[in-house]
Amino acid sequence: MSGPVLSLRGAHAELGGREVLHGVDLAVGAGEVVALLGANGSGKSTAVRAAVGRVRLTAGAWELFGTPGPRFRQWARLGYVPQRTTAAAGVPATVREVVASGRLARTGLRPPRRADRAAVTRALELVGLADRARESVDALSGGQHQRVLIARALAGEPELLVMDEPMAGVDLAAQEVLAATVRTQAAAGTSVLLVLHELGPLEPLIDRAVLLREGRVEHTGPPRGPALPGQAVVHPHADPAAAPVKGPLDRWTS
Repeated sequence: MSGPVLSLRGAHAELGGREVLHGVDLAVGAGEVVALLGANGSGKSTAVRAAVGRVRLTAGAWELFGTPGPRFRQWARLGYVPQRTTAAAGVPATVREVVASGRLARTGLRPPRRADRAAVTRALELVGLADRARESVDALSGGQHQRVLIARALAGEPELLVMDEPMAGVDLAAQEVLAATVRTQAAAGTSVLLVLHELGPLEPLIDRAVLLREGRVEHTGPPRGPALPGQAVVHPHADPAAAPVKGPLDRWTS
């Protein structure tokens, strides 16, 4: 398709009676890796949830694969990883069983076939959990739970992968696994939308970054510089005598 695989246009949304999004425009093109950045409370999670139909818009429009959101039914084309939660869901299950549930949008109630089992195995390998497949998810660490949720989304072999704060609260090793996973999916032509507080090890993989501030798009374009928490950023044309700008988000406002 020639248009975006995901789009919000003039999106307004409310949570608890308070308007959180104020006319947000957001698009992800075919094969593109987009980061949606912003401080806590900027509206980035609400924006991405609106883009996949989990938050109702009060004004504006959303589309998936060129189809108006309310009419979209091809959910197997979308892989969604919600903001960090447990993979256990309160019921006894193995890692493989949880990941296999990501095939349901494709298989429905029919028994899994060889292709389904192969997709689950590949997803587990991508996130580095193939050796834990038979273990209970209750035995996993928080970062491993996050990797199970990512594998569950990958098992459906989505054309668009949406991940909401996938690096929140996970260690550097888990962040590197995530970066490798995104790299593999992007190389295969999967479109990716990542909700992030900061880019971290994902920065080299990002085609375009969108900064939200107080529910509005403040900047969109390629990510600039290697800024991470605690690092100083000097803008390319800044006065050498000027104090450096601190933090990963301030660099977007120059």
